[in-house]
Amino acid sequence: MAEIINMPRLSDTMEEGTVAKWFKKVGDQVKEGDILAEIETDKATMEFESFNEGELLHIGIEEGGTAPVDTLLAIIGQKGEDVSGLIGKKAETPAAKEVEEKPDSSQNQEEVAMPEGAEVITMPRLSDTMEEGTVAKWNKKVGDAVNEGDILAEIETDKATMEFESFYQGTLLHIGLNEGESAPVDSVLAVIGKKGTDVATVLAALGSTSNVEPPAVSSAPVEEKSDKKEIIVEEKTATPEVTPTATAAPNGRIIASPLAKKLASEKGIDLSRVQGTGDAGRIIKRDIDQYQPQVAGVQPFTPRGVESVTGIANSQMRKTIAKRLSASKFSAPHYYLGVEFDMDHAIAFRNQYNSIPDTKISFNDIVVKAVALALKQHPQVNAKWEDQQITQHHHVHVGVAVAVEDGLVVPVVKFTDEQTLPQIGAAVKDYAIRARDKKLKPEEMEGSTFTISNLGMFGIQEFTSIINQPNGAILSVGAIVQKPVVKEGAIVVGNTMKLTLACDHRVIDGATGAQFLQTLRGYVENPLTMVL
Repeated sequence: MAEIINMPRLSDTMEEGTVAKWFKKVGDQVKEGDILAEIETDKATMEFESFNEGELLHIGIEEGGTAPVDTLLAIIGQKGEDVSGLIGKKAETPAAKEVEEKPDSSQNQEEVAMPEGAEVITMPRLSDTMEEGTVAKWNKKVGDAVNEGDILAEIETDKATMEFESFYQGTLLHIGLNEGESAPVDSVLAVIGKKGTDVATVLAALGSTSNVEPPAVSSAPVEEKSDKKEIIVEEKTATPEVTPTATAAPNGRIIASPLAKKLASEKGIDLSRVQGTGDAGRIIKRDIDQYQPQVAGVQPFTPRGVESVTGIANSQMRKTIAKRLSASKFSAPHYYLGVEFDMDHAIAFRNQYNSIPDTKISFNDIVVKAVALALKQHPQVNAKWEDQQITQHHHVHVGVAVAVEDGLVVPVVKFTDEQTLPQIGAAVKDYAIRARDKKLKPEEMEGSTFTISNLGMFGIQEFTSIINQPNGAILSVGAIVQKPVVKEGAIVVGNTMKLTLACDHRVIDGATGAQFLQTLRGYVENPLTMVL
């Protein structure tokens, strides 16, 4: 009795599928476990295996055709069996009807016929974002025998380098891309067929019947008619471990993909002990990769948790930060200058300063004041890039980065060089409190000529920052650490702090940035010079 095969649901979110490739044609005998077709879902392209035996009597969706889940895909039955009634019922769906009206692709052949048994393999789409692939390595050479399941090549995609498996058996007649060469998806990768097949005829047949892209780098003007995609699929859904027992077909045969069989053979894994996670319990590559043999007395690991995520909508602040930092990073040519300052005198200075009643300054206040005075001497660093000119500021407005719940804000201490250390400290503290309460005014975050980002209070010793445009530079300040240092030829315990200056090379040359840091060093390592 004829069996109707519908478009399967191959992923939890799949609503429709596209037939990427048929491995059987009407009239072919189909055995249980044979790969009928490759189905492209919303997540990946996967092999679809037959669970029935008989003759392929009808194909409901031709290659390239798309239809919803449960639409008529094929009919398998006894040779000569009348299936017109079944076709009529399923053909009522719009998608299936559209496919049924498509002309036979064989009618497109004009002058040159494809030699019998010749199969053309194209660059597969191995990831959902892949547009082209690079042949990292060929495991076969022209003239070699190829068996179904053999690894033809390693293909480098935009995400990873993956093995590409042959679904055909024969002789490798032609290689369309050499190792290291790249080509778009669907370009000709190789030709497999009977030994002695005239490759020129194959290529000529492709040229007269195909719409696929020719190879990017090839000695012949090759075009292709078919698509071949590897079916390595990494689902993100968590699946509980079960006792390793393979799913077998009614006749006792273990159902596994050709690649899974090959890997199991190479690793010495008994497929009967592997639990398949593919469609209907089919063993796939992932099952072999994740298989762990049982050890006497040791229970197999069973996860108690499930994979979970939390989606947080992007706030307007986060969107603005992303836009501005991306524009800065990709428009301004950043370079970085790193220094390490001796902080012994700064520590002694701060302790003495804070001994004054009702006075409290931080190391950050010392750095901000020192930066302001150094900028006054180096207006080339206190500058910004504009289309027609470089603008050097003779006033100093230092922006101080403050972390808030939604991201980062940069309140500005205006005329920083003119303020005392306590005034700077009071201003920064006030801005930080109001920033976290979202009480800052827009004008308090505008007009910076230079920015400081300090993560020292979090124990970060060294880091780099993205320039806060339109500034020409930003200073990253790390934590003060105690370490062995050399002073006057002797190793002693010292206190140091690392700083990194990120500069826009369009505005600030390397030597200019270095000179600024030298001046800054003088102020930070001898802070008394800032108040005299």
